[in-house]
Amino acid sequence: MSSTSLKQLERHDEFVTRHIGPDAKEQQDMLDFVGAESLEAMTKQTVPGAILRDPFLSIGESMTERDALARLKKIAKKNKVFQSYIGLGYYDTLLPNVILRNVLENPGWYTAYTPYQPEIAQGRLQAILNFQQMTIDLTGLELASASLLDEATAAAEAMAMAQRVSKSKSNAFFIADNVFPQTIDVVKARAEMFGFEIIQGPWHEAGQHDVFGALFQSPAADGELIDLTDVIAQVQNNKGLAAVASDLMSLVLTKSPGEMGADMVFGSAQRFGVPMGYGGPHAAFFATRDKYKRALPGRVIGVSKDSRGRVALRMAMQTREQHIRREKATSNICTAQVLLANIASFYAVYHGPQGLRTIAQRIHRLTDILAHGLRAKGFTPVHDTYFDTLTIKADGEKREAILKRAEAAEVNFRTDRPGLLGISLDEAKTRVDVATLFDVILGADHGLQVVELDTEVQSSESIPASLVRQSDILTHEVFNQYHSETEMLRYIKQLENKDLALNHSMISLGSCTMKLNATAEMIPVTWPEFANLHPFCPLDQAQGYQELLSTLSTWLLDITGYDAMSMQPNSGAQGEYAGLLAIHRYHASRGEGHRNICLIPDSAHGTNPASAQMAGMKVIVVACDKNGNVDIADLRKKAEEVKDQLSCAMVTYPSTHGVYEEQIREICDIVHEFGGQVYMDGANMNAQVGVTSPGYIGSDVSHLNLHKTFCIPHGGGGPGMGPIGVKSHLAPFLPGHVMLDAPGLTAGSPAVSAAPYGSASILPISWMYIVMMGSTGLRLATEVAMLNANYMAKRLAEHYPILYTGRNDRVAHECIIDLRPLKEATGIAEIDVAKRLQDFGFHSPTMSFPVAGTLMIEPTESESKAEMDRFCDAMIAIRQEIEKVAQGEWTLEENPLVNAPHTLADITSDWDRPYSREDAVYPKTWLRDHKFWPSVNRIDDVYGDRNFVCSCPPLSAYQE
Repeated sequence: MSSTSLKQLERHDEFVTRHIGPDAKEQQDMLDFVGAESLEAMTKQTVPGAILRDPFLSIGESMTERDALARLKKIAKKNKVFQSYIGLGYYDTLLPNVILRNVLENPGWYTAYTPYQPEIAQGRLQAILNFQQMTIDLTGLELASASLLDEATAAAEAMAMAQRVSKSKSNAFFIADNVFPQTIDVVKARAEMFGFEIIQGPWHEAGQHDVFGALFQSPAADGELIDLTDVIAQVQNNKGLAAVASDLMSLVLTKSPGEMGADMVFGSAQRFGVPMGYGGPHAAFFATRDKYKRALPGRVIGVSKDSRGRVALRMAMQTREQHIRREKATSNICTAQVLLANIASFYAVYHGPQGLRTIAQRIHRLTDILAHGLRAKGFTPVHDTYFDTLTIKADGEKREAILKRAEAAEVNFRTDRPGLLGISLDEAKTRVDVATLFDVILGADHGLQVVELDTEVQSSESIPASLVRQSDILTHEVFNQYHSETEMLRYIKQLENKDLALNHSMISLGSCTMKLNATAEMIPVTWPEFANLHPFCPLDQAQGYQELLSTLSTWLLDITGYDAMSMQPNSGAQGEYAGLLAIHRYHASRGEGHRNICLIPDSAHGTNPASAQMAGMKVIVVACDKNGNVDIADLRKKAEEVKDQLSCAMVTYPSTHGVYEEQIREICDIVHEFGGQVYMDGANMNAQVGVTSPGYIGSDVSHLNLHKTFCIPHGGGGPGMGPIGVKSHLAPFLPGHVMLDAPGLTAGSPAVSAAPYGSASILPISWMYIVMMGSTGLRLATEVAMLNANYMAKRLAEHYPILYTGRNDRVAHECIIDLRPLKEATGIAEIDVAKRLQDFGFHSPTMSFPVAGTLMIEPTESESKAEMDRFCDAMIAIRQEIEKVAQGEWTLEENPLVNAPHTLADITSDWDRPYSREDAVYPKTWLRDHKFWPSVNRIDDVYGDRNFVCSCPPLSAYQE
């Protein structure tokens, strides 16, 4: 028996081989098929020599899952989880375990994609619709979105929306000075880019100003509950719109802003079961009046019907989306916070109206008891009205003594205002915690007993009679029947079964990089050391997070070739916006603030022109040649024409067309020659990591979609994470934060997100991925992603035209198949192919982007050869079906493609179609062992938009 080294024996536990789908033999089989001797040879054939680098990453050797988790646990333990009373939009919450295990920790929910193919997404669409219904009920308005990124950016969207729909001629926007400070900071920065004037002052003075809109908060940052009815009317009488930031839990007990006349109501749904997570991810809710529905930012889930007339859900009014409207977009939002919105909606479903009322009453009762005891000892709260937050005066030695006792008791207050302390309670606090608060604030021997105070407080006017909620909430059946864990478990499972996610089959979405989100990467997200920190806690309590952020930043700088990194942007679109702001401020610092023109290829992602518009830039489109590459001559011509105003160019690499452009360095040089900066969209970084890098190529700034290349899951349409890397000259213009002075934040620079480090609690996912892959594994992942794409492209090329290829007829990590000739010849369209794939158990590739009438396929490195072959077999079978239409065997009106997807309702009904039931639902024999059944037939989008409904229909509607 030959000897085997210990190192060889240990390789069974190597994560790299678990992450990468094809094993060594399969890789060689595919290399033989595409005509390459090795991965290295294929990489040289594919990537331009001018930018291809020898192995350069310095991350180190890969770690096993066990060792990586142990290392990260040591880092996590450096965080100190104190009892938080800081508030300001972030609160301890109790996530029911049935939701924790079966949604947040369940790949059936967190690995799904945005529901662009709604027939196989009815479960998460129903959960989001529940979120919208919950928002509508609690805010008192008629229309709600499917969630926004966070409360502060929702406020900025409200300001922009007010300007779009207001009939006021004013260019000014009013912000009440008792709005959360981080919200004020983000809104002011957005206003600067839009050229709006900001007026800030006491809330009751809003009506005295000529403004197109006003922003209020109730409960306010200092806890005060305010009746805004009169001031809202004053703003509206001046032709302005009123936007109110509010708190979902307070709205269970208090009069809704909608009933006060507000035009828009928004806030964070975090305290409905989502951990604080050092700032995110959290879903923002946003509601408005029906008459403003076409101006509403973000996505909306609407009710429509399928081809059988049954109730079916889908994303409504998709023509509003930025990727379609481009520079005419009203927002650059390209995602939502779906996973977190789903958690919040399930929280409301599980507790129901009475359960939520009990929780809210208990929070308020504890706050009343605390206020009563403090008054008795001379600490009279600043405001008589409140829901859960008290502000008390404390300065000098008294303040120092309180804070010293607080640190000893592991308690955090809000301390950013001189002479004041803020105390916010939440559902996780108990009578014991209130007793501790008395000890901390009053010192020993105060003599107060919570039980006695509970008896003394017979009634309270802290919620005035005029602000007590009179209207019912959550009356729909869905909020009133799943209150036992058994019923809730089954409801969650029922919805999950309607959704196709990565735990079922390959999702080959080009430009979206639906790759493995490994279990080991997901485990740390719910560790209490990461989940339970407030984002504004003292820095010495977050040393674990600071180490994680520092290490991850260092690795990402190594990968990208940049000099500085900001982790704040909490989506790719936010990253684009932050990068463009850095470019704008850089020019302004050099006395060239007039540079405001952005050159964008016509193949670019839709977020690019939308983000440029948000950053106050004028977009000029650069042509592409017949091969999908940037037209160099057109770029030079246009750059020279606007050389005195040129701010930047935005490019994607590899290109949106799925090829490595040979002249990418020349593109960067031309832009620099005429005084501009190069923004490189990070959407396709999965084809760069370890092989080349944006900084090496010549760009100045990029965002990184951590929810693509670096394994944070898509969550059904969010969360995302879009940190930006920059060259050193742009580093002074990265985002800062008004509430925190810490590494990775630029002092004095405004924020782009509510939390200092964006969605910090999901950063351990990318940390784990990088450390488990190591330098060699990361490069290997890129090379295998290219191999898989080229393998699939060659297999499909015999049946479908491949629209674009690069050097040596190679594609990068994705390819585009052209269905336009088939449509012209047969009438079968790309949507028919997309829907027919559902019958084979697959999600469609990206449809009609970046070219109408095409499908863009990206297999990623984590799909096995067997799964890719299964997908190719499905596509080839569909091509054969199209040929039957072409030959007249099936008519254009009656064939498996135009009738797809097929459901159980189809095959259990009378059958008079020219193809068999078996052909409809089992077109391949392997489907008999692994069949995913779409729960509805093809959905009528036009009907849904013409009959717009974004609230929950009665359950009886689903039975008709």
